[in-house]
Amino acid sequence: MAIVRPFAGYRPEGTVVSKVAALPYDVYNRQEAKAEVEKEPQSFLRIDRPETNFADDFDMYSEEAYNKASELLHTAFEDGTYIHDEKPVYYIYELIMDGRSQTGIVAAASIDDYQNNIIKKHENTLAAKEQDRINHIYTCNAQTGPIFLAYRDRDKINAVVARVKATPKTYGFTCDDGVTHNVWVITDAEDIEVIRTEFGDENRIYIADGHHRAASAVKVGLRKREENPGYTGEEEFNFFLSVLFPESELKILPYNRVVKDLKGMSKDEFFTELSKVYDIKEVEAAYQPEEKGYVGMFIEGSWYELKIHDELKCDDPVEGLDVSLLQNHVLNPILGIEDPRTDSRIAFVGGIRGLGELERRVNTDMKVAFSMYPTSIGELFDVADAGLLMPPKSTWFEPKLRSGIFIHRLDEE
Repeated sequence: MAIVRPFAGYRPEGTVVSKVAALPYDVYNRQEAKAEVEKEPQSFLRIDRPETNFADDFDMYSEEAYNKASELLHTAFEDGTYIHDEKPVYYIYELIMDGRSQTGIVAAASIDDYQNNIIKKHENTLAAKEQDRINHIYTCNAQTGPIFLAYRDRDKINAVVARVKATPKTYGFTCDDGVTHNVWVITDAEDIEVIRTEFGDENRIYIADGHHRAASAVKVGLRKREENPGYTGEEEFNFFLSVLFPESELKILPYNRVVKDLKGMSKDEFFTELSKVYDIKEVEAAYQPEEKGYVGMFIEGSWYELKIHDELKCDDPVEGLDVSLLQNHVLNPILGIEDPRTDSRIAFVGGIRGLGELERRVNTDMKVAFSMYPTSIGELFDVADAGLLMPPKSTWFEPKLRSGIFIHRLDEE
């Protein structure tokens, strides 16, 4: 059963939280991250991306960079930027975007549950991407970016959350992107025990977003165990910072595809091959699929509706995904993209950017774009429950959790 426990977190002092809170480190390139820190010097990006404190040619993966992150973080602990909750608590974290609210429990999840597949994955991770966060977590001796976890609704947790949300919030602020962030601290012992017990009855929790951060946090915890052979399992390094959201409040946006060329084919030749997979119908306006089995396509200034042939539909939790059908029947056999993780001819566009971004890419550096029907949270659960993996770039979650609002230290201080 899952161990999801409260922790004595570090969080920003109320007057600076809106300045400190930052989007995840990996949504920015190096230039964008530096510009963000120049615009807001207190942004947590200065710690999450410590190379922003150095010249543009500085080695962002050097030991000096990670030491700088640790120095800045511990200075923030000491100078009053962060306050410390002395007793273990849960936190409630609500994000509101475009009028839609999603509310999660901030807690410490168990690395053993990750190892034992109680915390389930649906994506592979890349060792190179893990190593950066391993170095960052280990050197800072803290986890600074929460893992986005999902669970099936539990009425008793929902009741606690609703009751606490009816009380005055600890934080409430709206960022420049229009997303509102609200935080409450759960200090009541009975509420804490209800949450702990309810999660203790759960044997399936899912990584929605943050596979690399989760893998990195677990590997640091295992390394700490090797360094502390007398560990009891209760030390903070046995747990990692998470926000757990109920299934009913989550929405997945599409993850769209753009391709650089038609592998030497003319448009007519491509359409001939494509028609063996999809029924093709030209449409007047930008096309976003509204049901499973449909794909939008933009090429040479026109939009098309693609409907998968019935005989190609599949009940397999992975092979039946729209992203899998497109990959297995079009991108690979027709356009020659065998591995979308490494092929430079394909790029991925998060649904938050809209269909206009697909048109822009085709009108500038790409040949064809595909707008996808979003993978559902149920499909994500089904894939993870089956012990399978989704194709890369199958899900895009919005809004993004901010880093720097909650810090989980790995020592006992």
